[in-house]
Amino acid sequence: MAKATKVAPKKDAANELQEFFEDGLKDIYWAEKALVKSLPKMQKNATSTHLKAAIGDHLEETKTHVTRVEQVFESIGKKAVAQKCDAMDGLIKEGDGILKETQPGPVRDAAIIAASQKIEHYEIATYGTLATYAKLLGHKPALSLLLQTLKEEKGCDNLLTKLAKSEINLKAV
Repeated sequence: MAKATKVAPKKDAANELQEFFEDGLKDIYWAEKALVKSLPKMQKNATSTHLKAAIGDHLEETKTHVTRVEQVFESIGKKAVAQKCDAMDGLIKEGDGILKETQPGPVRDAAIIAASQKIEHYEIATYGTLATYAKLLGHKPALSLLLQTLKEEKGCDNLLTKLAKSEINLKAV
């Protein structure tokens, strides 16, 4: 059993919730911009026309999310800055790996949905947390923008679930 260790913070580590909120915004900004680059690859490798359409629609929505995060930064009086998000970077790399590990067709489509839902769940957790912080910090315009994106991320996750259950997973069997 590994021994737990106490971690010393970096010199510039967040000391207040406002700073941590801003760090979270920097992460999700990077993540959304990375998804704009990654989603076309997933779309091109999908074979289901319904999945291709869903990914294409979400790509356009993701571009809106990038703009919306910029608006959140603006609403709190900060410049939009992207900071590499290790979690999203790992999820995107996992998605790339899934493409290499599956043959084109229903199994790959099912794998693309699995990878996409992992990303959606990360985004749902992140936007939910950021919205909670925005509320606590009294950032009402930011809260409204974050909740709008959270709703859209949940909608995408629901659509992916419907595609998996009604079509793609059945064909993959």
